[in-house]
Amino acid sequence: MDFRLRPARDHGMEAADRLRSLSRERGLGSILLGGAWRRVLRGYLALFHRLRVEGRENLPPPPFVLVANHASHLDALVLSAVLRGEAARRGHALAAGDTFFGSTLSSAFAAYAVNALPVWRKRTRASEIATLRERLVEDGLVYILFPEGTRARDGVMAAFQPGIGALVAGTEVPVVPCFLDGAFAAWPPQARFPKPGRLRLWIGAPLRFADVPAGRAGWEAVAVRCEAAVRALAR
Repeated sequence: MDFRLRPARDHGMEAADRLRSLSRERGLGSILLGGAWRRVLRGYLALFHRLRVEGRENLPPPPFVLVANHASHLDALVLSAVLRGEAARRGHALAAGDTFFGSTLSSAFAAYAVNALPVWRKRTRASEIATLRERLVEDGLVYILFPEGTRARDGVMAAFQPGIGALVAGTEVPVVPCFLDGAFAAWPPQARFPKPGRLRLWIGAPLRFADVPAGRAGWEAVAVRCEAAVRALAR
């Protein structure tokens, strides 16, 4: 058997740069902290939001991408909490860089507790999308992505943007559609803190796009199919 060792993707980076890097890899400390955070998070969601999940059996082994409607900061927390085992350790929320990586403190929390990777809205370069796509496939990661691009200020789901297609078109990586209900009422964008309120998550069957060509038309087709699958889960 041919074993090939390679240095970590973030080898040699300064600590502050590593926090905001798309090449950041998890160390032992990050894994332990992330596991502790997920236990606290699951307890919080069960106690204050009575989270109910349907369709957990639809989650495949890594790599895969979770996509869902987006109306609250609770969304990423819920999707992170439903991951188990290897999927949880390999899971990365793709988070708005300007919101979660604006300072060293917020970057450290986003990187080490939530294991988020930054996506800079309106200024994401093609090379950064290429890095995300490469890591998804080669490192067998799990991405949590909200293709609307931002939280819906009125709770109504908007059209999906083609970025999801740029990540998965022409690959074997499945996309798992999800629909979360109750998050907007519990923590709308206008509120500073969440309030108790019931949450319910539906997880749909995986979608595959290996036969979709990489290119603008293919990316848009992926976005349309993902959006339709998420909308179909709404109750």
